[in-house]
Order: sequence, then C-alpha cells, then structure tokens
Amino acid sequence: MGSLPQLSILKGSQKSGNVQLLHRVFEEKVDQGCGNKTAIIFNVDHLNERRINYNTLNSSANRLSATILHRVCNGHEEKHANQDGDWAIVVCMTPSDNLVTTLLAIWKCGAAYLPIDPSFPPNRIKHILEETKPILIIHDNSVATDVFENNPAVSFDELKRQSTDFSNANIRDDATLSCSEVDPTAIILYTSGSTGIPKGVRLPHSVIANRLSWQWDEFPYSPTENVGVFKTALTFVDHISEIWGPLLNEMALLCITKECTKNPEKLVNLLEEHKVERLVLVPTLLKSILMYLNLQKANRKLLQKLRIWVCSGETLSVSLVKEFFDYFDDDSHIMCNFYGSTEIMGDVSYYICDSKKALQTMEKVPIGYPIDNTVLYLLDADFRPVTLGQIGELFVSGMNLARGYVNNRDAHRFIENPLAVDPKYSRLFRTGDYARIEKSALIFEGRTDSQIKIRGHRVDLTEIERNLLGLEEVDKSFVLCYKPGEIDQAVVAFTLLTTEAQSQKTIGMHIESKLMGVLPDYMVPQVVIIDAVPLLVNGKVDRQSLLKQYENTNNNDDSNVIIDYDYSGIADDQLKVAKDLFETIGGVIGRSTRTMLSLHSNFYELGGNSLNSIFTVTQLRDKGYNIGITEFIGAKDLGEVLQILQEGITQEISKINPKIIEENQRWKLSAVPLNDSHKEDVIEIITGSFFEKAELEQYLKPNIFRTDYADVLGLIWDVLVAKNLSFVVIDEKNNQVVGTALNFDARDEPEVEVTNQLLVIFEFLEFVEGPIRDNQLPPGQNVVLHSFMMGTSAELNAQENVAVIQFMEEQVINVARRNKFTGVFTTNTSPLTQQLGTVMGYKDLLTYKINQYVYRDGSKPFGTATDAEKVIVHWKKISADN
Repeated sequence: MGSLPQLSILKGSQKSGNVQLLHRVFEEKVDQGCGNKTAIIFNVDHLNERRINYNTLNSSANRLSATILHRVCNGHEEKHANQDGDWAIVVCMTPSDNLVTTLLAIWKCGAAYLPIDPSFPPNRIKHILEETKPILIIHDNSVATDVFENNPAVSFDELKRQSTDFSNANIRDDATLSCSEVDPTAIILYTSGSTGIPKGVRLPHSVIANRLSWQWDEFPYSPTENVGVFKTALTFVDHISEIWGPLLNEMALLCITKECTKNPEKLVNLLEEHKVERLVLVPTLLKSILMYLNLQKANRKLLQKLRIWVCSGETLSVSLVKEFFDYFDDDSHIMCNFYGSTEIMGDVSYYICDSKKALQTMEKVPIGYPIDNTVLYLLDADFRPVTLGQIGELFVSGMNLARGYVNNRDAHRFIENPLAVDPKYSRLFRTGDYARIEKSALIFEGRTDSQIKIRGHRVDLTEIERNLLGLEEVDKSFVLCYKPGEIDQAVVAFTLLTTEAQSQKTIGMHIESKLMGVLPDYMVPQVVIIDAVPLLVNGKVDRQSLLKQYENTNNNDDSNVIIDYDYSGIADDQLKVAKDLFETIGGVIGRSTRTMLSLHSNFYELGGNSLNSIFTVTQLRDKGYNIGITEFIGAKDLGEVLQILQEGITQEISKINPKIIEENQRWKLSAVPLNDSHKEDVIEIITGSFFEKAELEQYLKPNIFRTDYADVLGLIWDVLVAKNLSFVVIDEKNNQVVGTALNFDARDEPEVEVTNQLLVIFEFLEFVEGPIRDNQLPPGQNVVLHSFMMGTSAELNAQENVAVIQFMEEQVINVARRNKFTGVFTTNTSPLTQQLGTVMGYKDLLTYKINQYVYRDGSKPFGTATDAEKVIVHWKKISADN
C-alpha cells in the first residue's frame, strides 16, 4: 500500500494574543514602574552622552503628540486620512533620542510614521509625498526643505518649543486621529518597485506585535542584558525590532550614528563599552567586524558578551559563519539567519547556528523554520504545493503579512489563500523567492525576478534600468548583478551610448553622477560602457557573456586591469610609500575604481566602502605600515593617508637611529628663550598642534574651539616668560618659529581657572600625573621640571616634524640641566613622543588606557577610544653624564 507524498508546507507555532497598540504597551511599562530606568542613550559626540529615562521619553512624546494633533486638527485647512485611510506623518531625521521621541509621539496621536532618508534624491521624495499625501512632515534640518514643496513641514526644534504649552498626559483613544480603528497602520516603508517606481508597504500594529512577541519568546533577553542597539536606517524594516524590541522591554536603547556604523573600530568599542549582548546586521557588516576583530590580535576578548548575532537582509554564506566561529567559541555564541522582506514584517523564518561543526555538511545556510502564527508554502506555477525536496515559489501566510501597498499597487502580490481554513491565514504574500525544504528547514534557491538585496534593501534592477534609459546619453542599458548574495556583489550597468555621447571620455562617471541625483546611493550601479550587445542564438541578450566580460576585464589578478595613478606632487622620499598605498587601493577596489588615484582622491569617492577599507588597512599592515582603521577612514584624501604612513616610517627610523634625522636635516635649528615677541607664533603652533592633531582633543570636538588655546595661554603667558624655562625653536635659515616647548617647575605651577572644555583634558592629566608627582618623584621646588606642552608648525612635513620634536626633547633636558633640576616629568599622548621618550631614556611610570577615564560627571569623554590609545607618564633623571 502506497503513501501520500509529503507537501512543502511549514507551519509555525500557533499563539493567541489580543491586538494592542504598541504605544499603549509602552505606556503600561511606564505605569508599572520603569519610569526611572534609562530609555535612550545617544552619543552626541565623544564628550557628551545624552541619556533620558522612560518618564522623560513618555512625557516628551505626549507633549509632542498633543502639539501634532493641535497643528493637524486646528490648522487653516482641515486634514484627512489618505486614500488608504492612513494618517501618514513623514519623518526625515537622523538617528538620535529626538528621532525616537518623534516616532513614539506619532503613534500616540493615532498616525503612522513614514521614514524618508535625508539622503534620498528629490524625485524619490516627491513621488513618496504625492502618493502617500502625508498630513505633516517632521524634519531635523538635515535635508533642504524645498524638496517638500507644498506639503506641510515643521522642524523638530519648532515642535519641541511649542510642546511646552501642552500636557504631558497620555493621549486618550478618542482624541487620536484613528480613534475608531482597532488596528491602524503603524508604519509605512518604501521599497524598490518592479515597475521601476518605489512602492510603500503598510504595516499595522498587530503585525509588528506578532513579530516582536515571537522574538521575545524565542530569543528572550537575559537578566544581564540591559542595552539594545539602534543602528539600522529607519527606511529599512529591521529598525523596528531594533528600536521597539528593547523599549517595550524596559531596556536602554543605544542610538548609533550612521558614521559610527561605517567605522568598525568605533562600533566595536561602543558595543564593548555598553556590554551589548545581541546585534542585528547584514553579512557585509558582519564581515567587516570580523576582519577588524582579527586585526586586534592583542585583545581576543572583544565582544565576548555579544552572544546573539542575527544576520538578515542578504544571503549568509557558510564560509562567513565559519569565520564567525573561528573567532567566537562554540555554544557560548550563536549566529542566526533570519529571512523575510518588508511586506512580511522583515522576518518569517529563522535558523540558528551554534557551532562550526554543524556547518560541515552544509553548502548553504538554511533560512530555516517559520515564526509564530505563520505558514510557509512552496507552490508550483499552478499554485499547488510541491512535494518535499522540490523547488517551489515561496508564499507566506499568517499574522506577519502587511496590509498591502499604498494605493493598492501590485495587488497581485497579496492574494487569497485557497489552502486555508483559519481566517488568519486567508491571505498569501508572493515573495518572488524560490526555496526547497531539507530536514524540515527552508533552503533559499534564488529569485523569480530581477530583485536583489543591497545592504539589506530589496532593490529591483528594473528600477535602476528605467532611470538609466531616461538619460539622454543612454541608448540601451542592461543592469545585472555580479555575484549576487556574495560579499563582493556589485551592480553593473552595461550601457550602449547614443552617437552624441560616445566621444565623451568620462561619460561613465558622468552617468553615475546623474543617477546619484535620482536614486539612493546604494542603488547607483557601476556603469560599464559597451560597444555592442552580445546576443544568444535566439536573439536575446547574452547576459552571462556581459558578466564574464566584466569579470575578465576587471579581475584584480589580471593584467588587463587598467587603473591610472597620478604621482604628481609627491616628494621623491615619499614615492615608494605612495606607490605601495596607491597600488594597494587599486588592488582592493580595482573593480569599482571610479577615477584616477592621486593625492587628492578620497577613498570613498573612488568606490571604497567600510568593508574594503579594512581589506586595505590589512594589506597595508602586511606591507609593514602601521595605520589604524579610524585614521584611514577619517582621512580626507590619500595625501593625508600618505602623511600618516610616512610619519610611521620616519618614527621607526628615528627609533632605530636617533641621530639619522639630525644628520640629514636641511636647516639649522636653535632654541631661544620665550619672550613676548613669540606670543602670536606660540599660540598658532599650540593651537594647530593640539586642536588639529592631538589625540585627546579629537574626542572633545565639536565642544572645543581654536580660541580655547589662546584663552588658556593668555592666562599663563606672563608666568611662562618670567620663569624662563620655556623656549621656541627657530629655523635660522628662514628665521621662522617652527616649534615651542612650554615648561614649569612641577612644584611651582600657576593656579589657573579654565572655563572652556579644555578643562576636561587638564583634569585628566592631573588625574594621571598628580599621584605620581606627589608620591613617586623627589620633593621640593627646583627639582622636577614639568614639560607640559610641546608643539610644531603645521607647515612641516612628517620628516621635519620628527626632527623638530627630537630637537626640542633634547633641549628640554638641557634646560633641566642648566637650571639644576633633578629630572624631567612629562605625559605623552602621541605615539611619536612616546617612542622618542623611549629612545631618549625616559622611564615609564604609568601607562593608562584613555578610554577608562571617568570624568567627575560620570561620563567617559574618551570612551570610544581603542585599548591601543594610551597615555604614558614619563620620568627622566638628569645626571652630569646625560
């Protein structure tokens, strides 16, 4: 007797629950006693960390909500819900505590928030506004407001000022815009459209609640898990679980800026500092973090508390998960692969990898098992379930389905479910993905159309193609994805030009520039100009031939790679370093290099990104150059990178042979005691050295100013001159002041009241120096010379800079000897002066990681620094022989 074949249908656990508005859940948490807990942590800069508690967040959101209701309901024109019955409010703001407050306020007044990224091109913003007809736009001045045209817009700052006139009480249900609705739309998110036009997805409160409830049951927060992370763009569906998962569970939400997310060094330090235990990220970001962690060979304990890692938005490869378990121990950390799209609230299936051993027999990481209240179907072309093991198109049913698209566009993607009996499974969403079932888990098998994932965003290549064909220079264009789903995925537009455009030499870059004005940056392809379109025997475009042509022409190991290097303006003694730098960058991003490499090139404008920046730093380190991730990412151009590399080489030379620079310097230096005629030069040098380059100062910006140094020096100038222990360095050939060293008797320093933010640095230096000065050094006046400030002219090149600093270090010792001091006491924050201190025989009395310092207000002003960034307190005893 035979048996019926098993069909490819997977059903998640069935859970019941009342439909409850998400902001009401939040309000209940506050009423139940979490009001004094920290709700949001936002790093404004390296000095100020803004924190607000749940009471403040709730009260601020209530006032803001009441202000919005007053504007909408009492304006000159009566506002109505749009054609879908939604009250849409656009939010165009960068990540911060203000943004989260605004989102909560929008829910409280019964509206749906609709994110628009400030970087969106004007035509995309215009389309979204015309289609959704929002009742209000709230912005933070990060975008030119003229793109909003005739739509009602207001800044957050203005709303905040007006909100002080309103009550901080929770808004009653009958006073909200959607008072009659049990389950109104909560969020509208726009995705790429198959017709070439972006379309909005409408997500009600119940759908979001179902996704969050599953997460809390399947991956509960641990007793030690106090901080969640919000780092994903608001236009991407994963932001929902990032923000509201922690906030509806009485946890603190750490808001991370886009710039920090791009810098794995800063991101890892923040995650480590706040003891974050889970993180959602796309595989490309995971790759860059793992690369950074593997660079930190001296500290293998980074992120050990981060035990739950969730990848979504892109294909997760087996090799990348193996890299993950090469760094993290099995069992103590897990790597999760989530699958979904905006239309199904981000995630409808999941798979957990808990060890490297489990991956040994896998060719692909499964997308796994259905979440609660979800049924997954694999159907054939006639909408019948395929048998187990066969490939079918994936359809989703259940409580994670969006309400549909704005204006009911593409209604064929949401269809009736003929296989369902239970009403909550009466609708199906057609994902457009192929899959099969193996060992009860889904395996992703590609797309049915031209959609791909870019940085987690679902993008339809036809939208890119449509915009290309709208350009006057383009005759034909075929947009393809090279290595879809892999780390080195690239979107390439093979373009045939019109006759008029064929003579333009930089036409490819010109076309890319035009696309940047109409497409989000992540959708702009690499334009490859072709002379003819390869065809198959049936007359169709040979797309594989185009991709093969691209690979062969741009293979980094192939001699056909043509990258232009411009070495003009580079000194002869820097040429070797420049060639190493340029060729390394050309090798890493050769496939996407947009223009010639020169001193003035910016890495990111060349086609670089956060991932291949780490590849570049790794290869430079392999070639013997010591440069940090933050230094490389923060450099404005390759000239600045070259300066850093050259300075590192010069430091190593001086460490091996301290006299080599002195013997080869191109000018004669002399030390002249400080007098009033030097004041202007000294202020300029100290300001340039510390404000622009000093390690500690960089963490205090933008709360310190160039004028702060003049203020401090003005307070101590007369004493400096009178004590006759300080000097300037003169380049006698040009009669210019090229350096200055400021010194005091350590037991006879003037009392100065510093009123600007430099006070943080002075208090930090006293924190590390004071105990040593008072307890370890010889007592009495005229015994310990304190070398407390040393600076060089900004006009010096790297080699000249090292020469002047070395000369000043020697002269400080001469000053101490002439004035019969027992020794020299100093604190060095610069790697250069730290190395010179070692060379010149200073003793290390204290080495202190600057990220550990806690200021008197409880903050960590240098908290985002790496463990490698240290200060060293030095002491050199002076004898008749040295």
